[in-house]
Amino acid sequence: MAEPRAGSQAPSVPGTMKAAAIDRFGGPEVLTLHTLPVPTPGRQEVLIALHVAGVGIWDASIRDGSWRLSSRPKFPLVPGTDGAGIIVAKGAGVRRFRIGEGVYATKLGGFYAEYVAVNEQYVSRIPEPLDMLQAGAAAATGLTALQGIDDALRVKKGETLLIFGASGAVGTLAVQFAKRRRVRVLATASGRGAASLVQDLGADAVIDPRKTSFIEQLRLLIDGGLDAVLALAGGEALEQCLDHVRAGGRVAYPNGVEPEPRRRPAIRLTAYDGEAGPREFIRLQRAVWKSKLRVPIARAYPLSQAPKSHVRLERGHILGRIVLRVRREGA
Repeated sequence: MAEPRAGSQAPSVPGTMKAAAIDRFGGPEVLTLHTLPVPTPGRQEVLIALHVAGVGIWDASIRDGSWRLSSRPKFPLVPGTDGAGIIVAKGAGVRRFRIGEGVYATKLGGFYAEYVAVNEQYVSRIPEPLDMLQAGAAAATGLTALQGIDDALRVKKGETLLIFGASGAVGTLAVQFAKRRRVRVLATASGRGAASLVQDLGADAVIDPRKTSFIEQLRLLIDGGLDAVLALAGGEALEQCLDHVRAGGRVAYPNGVEPEPRRRPAIRLTAYDGEAGPREFIRLQRAVWKSKLRVPIARAYPLSQAPKSHVRLERGHILGRIVLRVRREGA
């Protein structure tokens, strides 16, 4: 039997693992299956045997080099910013978690693999009612959606909120978090399937920004203007919607939305990042429970098909979130 690593760990942790990694920047084809050393958890880290990893558009930006995590990237580089699994080892300083607990977590890079080491500050127990698959899709997107609704926009009961791009990974969660605040939620979604999904999640009305009549539809739905907009996509259709934000209204968007919304007089425009930490995860846990959150999964690919997941990602129009199934529960 191999010598145990630093900290406490289950004896079944192997020395190597499978990971979808890149040896250079490029298209989806540069993602290939590697055999890499299993990370050794630091003093404040836990080692997670991943069951599910989320796939996001930011992963594609890391893969193609448009978003550099460091000035001198070290290859092979493993993408992936969130996922869920079981703690199988922990550093000597970790007190909040036990080996064998199911958790979900987020950090920049490392989740397209069988194991990932994460600082305990960015890890949380899986909240009810989520299962492992849903939790693996909901860490980064859940924090981004919740903080957009509660912090960047601070929506209040009775306000009218537009979620632009509501059928995607962040938007589907944002609709539900907004409804728990008793907000009137208007949403944009393209196509019958997307509209049906968003309405089923609680949107009060859905408009299709691809239709020539969409602004007229918006005008008929608002009285005195929009109080707030969560912009999860950019472009001319968004700008036309922002013409209908009332004076004193608020617009928020996660950093990375392109093109960025244009600044306008008498409207507060806020760019933000979804932040992770113990307090943020506690708030997310409460919001998940109160909203009885549903996490739509657009498609689950095995780890070996990570390149296919990126091909699908870049085609766009994804209802919910794409994930990688690293291993099945019980494995």
